[in-house]
Amino acid sequence: MPLGLGRRKKAPPLVENEEAEPGRGGLGVGEPGPLGGGGAGGPQMGLPPPPALRPRLVFHTQLAHGSPTGRIEGFTNVKELYGKIAEAFRLPTAEVMFCTLNTHKVDMDKLLGGQIGLEDFIFAHVKGQRKEVEVFKSEDALGLTITDNGAGYAFIKRIKEGSVIDHIHLISVGDMIEAINGQSLLGCRHYEVARLLKELPRGRTFTLKLTEPRKAFDMISQRSAGGRPGSGPQLGTGRGTLRLRSRGPATVEDLPSAFEEKAIEKVDDLLESYMGIRDTELAATMVELGKDKRNPDELAEALDERLGDFAFPDEFVFDVWGAIGDAKVGRY
Repeated sequence: MPLGLGRRKKAPPLVENEEAEPGRGGLGVGEPGPLGGGGAGGPQMGLPPPPALRPRLVFHTQLAHGSPTGRIEGFTNVKELYGKIAEAFRLPTAEVMFCTLNTHKVDMDKLLGGQIGLEDFIFAHVKGQRKEVEVFKSEDALGLTITDNGAGYAFIKRIKEGSVIDHIHLISVGDMIEAINGQSLLGCRHYEVARLLKELPRGRTFTLKLTEPRKAFDMISQRSAGGRPGSGPQLGTGRGTLRLRSRGPATVEDLPSAFEEKAIEKVDDLLESYMGIRDTELAATMVELGKDKRNPDELAEALDERLGDFAFPDEFVFDVWGAIGDAKVGRY
């Protein structure tokens, strides 16, 4: 069904795909000291009200391959989070590949994205062995789903069973894609890497330069195919979530509603189907933009204004509109 809107591109995307593992963290809330003269803690007459105090959020973290437990706080986006983790363990920030929540394993359903449960434990996966692999593209589809960490690293989130890549056992879920045929991909978003892989000519060999996450002893023989389609993100079990934003301060929010969780899952599935990427934070932003829109044209305009660089095709926007509508009425 064609959309009747003349669509135009405006602002670049404000969403970053940030992946990490939340951990059980303490929540310390600062309390104001006693105020004199106001009675029952009220301000003194003639004085301005005290500034609103932000809760002090402290999260516990470990390196996924094994380390003592560190404590981190004071970050508002994923890049700052990686910086805090690197500082806690005295590592270069560039060594942190991605994070998972509440598990040290390379579990793509537990990647840290745009939200961290207030009681989640964060496991940081750092760079391990580097490898270079030649791949013969015998089919148009390689069987890869790509995501990124929101800080310049794109990596493999899923490998389709029986696909071209599935038969190459040197390539695993969690591997960071550093370069294709010598072209560096550091700083590229997931959709850019997915497009480059799709555009590679069929019937030719290409070279992937990869870096795998450093593994703990119990993970050395592990080669996961990634999260099962439709399994959905597992958010923290705490009283709320810390939502990280690419612009502006992080905010503490309630856990997503059942409608929002199902709509996000369905939109994330559409992103994989149309674009070869998975990004729960991008999907959450699209649901947030679309849940109050009256028709697909309004959704298309909102997506163009907020996420114009993705250049979503009309049929994709219409399917997103349908997925949000289905979730609203409980058609799962």
